[in-house]
Amino acid sequence: MLLPAYVVADESGSMAVCERELADGLVSLHEALRGAPMISAKVRLAILGFSDDVEERLPLSDVRNELQLPRFVIRGLTCYGAAFEDLLARIPDDVRRLKQQGYQVHRPVVFFLSDGAPTDGESWREPHGRLVDRSITRAAPNIIAFGVGQAEPRTIAEIATRPDFAFVAVPGTNVGKAITGFFETLTQSLMESGGALARGAGELLVKPPDPSIMRVPIDMV
Repeated sequence: MLLPAYVVADESGSMAVCERELADGLVSLHEALRGAPMISAKVRLAILGFSDDVEERLPLSDVRNELQLPRFVIRGLTCYGAAFEDLLARIPDDVRRLKQQGYQVHRPVVFFLSDGAPTDGESWREPHGRLVDRSITRAAPNIIAFGVGQAEPRTIAEIATRPDFAFVAVPGTNVGKAITGFFETLTQSLMESGGALARGAGELLVKPPDPSIMRVPIDMV
């Protein structure tokens, strides 16, 4: 069984202050997965950057075959709707392709990261709703949502598919430090989930971030 995992990160201009942390996070994620081939064999990873539109930085891939992961490119605004519209088309196609290759497929997981409010207003809600509705999208993903910087805690909570799948930076936390925390959670969650699949347990295991850096929105005052 394989776990399709999608890293969907905000590439808008305000993310320029943490460009180094974004690059370093992808390096550490790649090193961790490459260093545990039995675990990474159970994961297929895609990397997508969104701003005004979505750019595919890495199609769904076996990272054991990747010499390095691509970088995010800072550009544009923060269109949440573009991200969800892309996933609506991408995820079913990817799952269908994996099944045609003979794999059993775990429900996909999306790790969503943004540092700002959506510049497309409320219009993101419609594609997001279709994406997570299992009566519409059979392969509807679990979404783990992370907000840093000026991201709105309530919006991040609404994007996540479970209350405990939403995390926002503690007020006053340096954005770069919060990005590092995001990648630590992403890496540990994929490692633990891949390990569970390797043991024959079809589980998504989400490792919460350091509570001094990021917390579930309900904890914020």
